[in-house]
Amino acid sequence: MHTEAIDPPGIAWQRVSPKYITVRLVEWAVANLITVLLLSAPLVFVLLGWWRWPPLWLAVTVPSATLLAALWRLVLIPRQVRAIGYAERDDDLLIRGGIFFQRTMAVPYGRMQYVDIAVGPVERALGLCSVKLHTAAPGTNARIPGLPAAEGARLREQLAARGEARLAGL
Repeated sequence: MHTEAIDPPGIAWQRVSPKYITVRLVEWAVANLITVLLLSAPLVFVLLGWWRWPPLWLAVTVPSATLLAALWRLVLIPRQVRAIGYAERDDDLLIRGGIFFQRTMAVPYGRMQYVDIAVGPVERALGLCSVKLHTAAPGTNARIPGLPAAEGARLREQLAARGEARLAGL
């Protein structure tokens, strides 16, 4: 379901690379493996008889519930990646994301202070990068993850040029 506030008419959204799903899956696997292992330690200690507390039902329930929540997040990852997009307009850059709680952010070119590119090890292996826009407002979280490296470099140069042009006109 599209609402005009989140998805303005006439906008041609650019989507991030489908390879970004792999990045998110690796992040998911590492985080959830560590979490489930840590939360399973009491269960192992109870089963070995080293601990008397927590009760067995609680020692089983906590890692099981965490595993179920992790599996739910796993199912959502591809849809979350498909929901990320950006659109370059004349005066600003629109960034959208989210499935349940959708968000569209407009970042005026004249407010941009600098454009940052970040690459993690998994992103580097897949030829991806993330572009982050820094503005004077500390609460701005304008980030476009999962861009092909060439598109990230192009976008960085384009946004920096537009930002300078807008600042020069002030």
